[in-house]
Amino acid sequence: MFDDYLDRWNLTPDGAPILTHCSRLLPVRRGGEPAMLKIAMEAEEKLGFILMRRWDGDGAARVLAREGDALLLERAQGNRSLAEMARTGQDEEATRILCRATAKLHTPRAVPPPPSLLPLSEWFAALEPAAKAHGGILLHSEQTARDLLADQRDITPLHGDIHHDNILDFGERGWLAIDPKRLIGERGFDYANIFRDPDYAVATAPGYFERRLEIVAEEAGLPRQRLLRWILAWAGLSAAWFIGDGMWEEAKTDFFVAEKAAAMLEA
Repeated sequence: MFDDYLDRWNLTPDGAPILTHCSRLLPVRRGGEPAMLKIAMEAEEKLGFILMRRWDGDGAARVLAREGDALLLERAQGNRSLAEMARTGQDEEATRILCRATAKLHTPRAVPPPPSLLPLSEWFAALEPAAKAHGGILLHSEQTARDLLADQRDITPLHGDIHHDNILDFGERGWLAIDPKRLIGERGFDYANIFRDPDYAVATAPGYFERRLEIVAEEAGLPRQRLLRWILAWAGLSAAWFIGDGMWEEAKTDFFVAEKAAAMLEA
C-alpha cells in the first residue's frame, strides 16, 4: 500500500505502520526530515485534505504532498500528549491548549471557504432517526440540535473532530491539528467534543465537566448556555453513531455528557 508513494516521493520508512479504522499511516523521512505518510480509507478522511490545504500549516500540520487518497504531512516531534495530561492531573491545562488550538483554526482567512465543505445540518443526519428509535435523552439532543442548526452564528470552516489525540505537540511549532473533517457551521460546535474525551474515566471524573465548561466558555468567548446546548446536541449525535454501529458500551460517555449538559441547562 505504501510502496508506490515511498518511491514517488523519495521517502524512507522511519517506524512501524499504524493502522486505524479509517487510515493507514507510516512514519517516514523525506530528505532527512520526519514526515507522516497517510492513506485514507474512508470518504471523510479522504476529503480532510481540503481544510489541511486551506490552513496551510497555520494551526495545523503542513501538507507536504498529496495525490489521490495519500497525504504526506509534517510529523509531530514533541513528547507531550494532551490525553496523558488529562489523565495525570493536568486536565485544565490540556483543555486550554485544545481551546487555543481550535480558535487558531477558526481565525478568518482571506480566501473564501471551499464550496465543498459539508453543512452541519447534513452532519447531524443520524441523530433524528436514532432519537425516534430510542427516545430518552436522544430526543432532547435532537430537538436542541434542530434549534441550533436553524439559528447558527459565527459560521466558519470547522475541524469537526477536536479531541486530545487530534491536537499534537509539534515542538517549536506549537500544538497543531491533524485529521479534520470537511465541515462548516457555528464555531461553538467544534468545542463540544472536548467534553467526552480522552476517555470515560476522565470525562466522568467528579467536577471535570463543570470545570471544563468554565474554561471553554472563557477561552472560546462562548455564552455558557449556548455551549451547553452544543454539547447536548453533539453528545447525542456521537451516541447515535455508536448505537448505529451496535457499540452501546462506547456510547456510555456520550450519554453521561448529554445528561450532564441537559441537567445544567435546566438548573
